[in-house]
Amino acid sequence: MNEPVNYSSKPLSRRTATAMIFSGLVLGNSGCKIPAICRPDAGKPLPETFNGEFNYENSACVELHDFFDDPMLTILVDQALLDNQELKILAQDIRIANNEVLARRGAFFPFVSLFTRAGIDKPGDYTREGAVEENLTANGKSFPTPLPDFLVGTNISWEIDIWKKLRNARSAAALRYLGTADGRNYIITRLVADIAVEYYDLLALDKQLQTLDKTIELQEQSLEFAKAKKDAGRGTELAVQRLQAEVRKNQSEKLVIAQNIVEAENRINYIAGRFPQPIERQTVDFINLNLHSLSAGVPSQLLQNRSDIRQAERELSAAGLEVQVARANFYPSLNISAGVGYRAFDSGFLFATPASLVYNAFGDVVAPLINRAAIKAAYQTANAEQLQAVYRYQQTVLNAFTEVINFFSKVEKYAQSIEIKKQQLEALEASVDSATKLFQNARAEYVEVLLAQRDLQDARIVIIETKKEQLMAVVNAYQALGGGMVRSYNSAISGPVFSPDTFLSDGTPVEEVAPRGAVQDNANKVQPAPADPTAVSPAAVPLAWNSYNF
Repeated sequence: MNEPVNYSSKPLSRRTATAMIFSGLVLGNSGCKIPAICRPDAGKPLPETFNGEFNYENSACVELHDFFDDPMLTILVDQALLDNQELKILAQDIRIANNEVLARRGAFFPFVSLFTRAGIDKPGDYTREGAVEENLTANGKSFPTPLPDFLVGTNISWEIDIWKKLRNARSAAALRYLGTADGRNYIITRLVADIAVEYYDLLALDKQLQTLDKTIELQEQSLEFAKAKKDAGRGTELAVQRLQAEVRKNQSEKLVIAQNIVEAENRINYIAGRFPQPIERQTVDFINLNLHSLSAGVPSQLLQNRSDIRQAERELSAAGLEVQVARANFYPSLNISAGVGYRAFDSGFLFATPASLVYNAFGDVVAPLINRAAIKAAYQTANAEQLQAVYRYQQTVLNAFTEVINFFSKVEKYAQSIEIKKQQLEALEASVDSATKLFQNARAEYVEVLLAQRDLQDARIVIIETKKEQLMAVVNAYQALGGGMVRSYNSAISGPVFSPDTFLSDGTPVEEVAPRGAVQDNANKVQPAPADPTAVSPAAVPLAWNSYNF
C-alpha cells in the first residue's frame, strides 16, 4: 500500500533555495540584451496636389462601364473577369493566405487530442519490477502475467500567449490575407486597362486599314490617268511604273496590318481566357473618339483607391507585427499540459470511476539562456524585412504619383498634338488635290503627285498612332488613379473566405479597423500615431514618413 505523504514544515534547504534563485535570475534576464534594430531613412512628404489646384473630384470613382461607354469593350472585360487564368490563380493565392490565417488562429487556442492504447508487459522475475509484482494484489488477486494495459484518455496542451506572440502572428497573417486580396484587385485594374489598350489598338489598326484603302484608291486613279497619258503620247513609262510600285507597296502593307489585327484580336482573346476568334467592335470615328473626362483629385486619394498601395500598406503592417513576434522569442514562454483518462489492466474495470481514473497537469516555463544566435538572427531578419516593407511602400506610392503625372501630361500634350495634326492633314489633302489637278492638266510632274500622296498617307498614319497613344494614356491614367475595380464582381468571387471576427476579438470587420493609435486625415485615410519603439508604424503613409520611431 502507498504510505501517506508527510508535508514538512522545515525551511527550504540551501541547495533548493539556490536553485530557485538561479531560475528566477535566468527567467528575469532572458529578455535582456535584445539587439538594437535599424531605422529607415526618412521619406519625402507626399505633395498635397497634382497640379497646384485642389480638386476632390476623382475619375477613379467612375464605374468602368460608364467610363468607357462601349458595350463591345465592356463585354470583353466581363468575359475576362470570369475566365482569365491569372485571376483564377490569384484567387487560389487568397485561399492559401486565408488558410494561413486559420492556422495561426488555431495556434492561439489549446490543442486537445484523444488517444487510446492497449498492450502487455512482462518484466523479468529477477528485476525490480518483477520482484515487486510478485507481492502485489488487486481485489485479493495477484496481477496477471503478462500484465495487460488498457488506456483511454485526452491530452491538452496550451501555450499561454503572455507576450502576444501568437496574437501578433495571427494578425500578421490576417493582414497578408487582405494584402493578397488587394494584390488581386490591382491585377483586375491592370487587366481592365490591358484589354482597353488592346481594344483601342485594334480600332487604330482598323482605321489604318481604311486609310490604306483610300490611299490605294487615290493612287489607282492617278495610275490610270498616267497610263492614259502614256497611251496618248503625253507621258512616259517611268511615271506608270513609279505609281504602280506605290500601289503595290500599299497593297502589301494592307496584308501586314491584317496580320497585326489578327494578333491584336488574339491578345485580347488570351486575356479573356478564350481561344482565338474574331473580336466584335464598333465602327467609330476614331480620330474624334473621346472617352470620359479625367479628374485627378488629390494625391492622398491614391492611398485609398490604388490597390497596390493598400497591399503595400498591409505588408508593412504585417512586417511590424512580425518584428514583435520575433522579439517575443527572447522572453520566457509558458506551456500548460494536462491529461485525463481511464487506465486498468483489466478491460472490465477500465471505466470504473474513480478507481480507474487517472489525470495529470503541469506547466513549463522555458526561456532561452545560452546560444541565442538563432533568435537574434531571426529578430534582425524580421527587422530587415520590415525596412524592405517601408521602402517598398514608399516606392509604390512614388510610382503611383509619377504614373498619374505622366499619363495626365501625355493626355493633354497628345490632344494638343492631334489638333495641330488635323490642320496639317487639311493642308496635305489640299496639296494632293492641287497636285492631282495640275498633273491631269499637264502642269505638274507625276513625282509631285507621288510625293504629295505619300506625305498625306504618312500624316494620316501618324495622326492615327498619336490618337491611339492618347486613348491609351487616358486608359492608363484611369488605371493609375485606381479606376477599373469591379467591386460587385470582386466581392462575389474573392471576398473574405473567413469571417473577420475570427481574428478580431471585438468583432469589428478587419477592412474597417484602423491600426492601434492611428488617426484619420481629412480624406479618411489612416495616418500613423507615434510608432512603437521596436517597430515601424503599421499605418505609415508618405505624409508621415519622417515620423518613424524605431
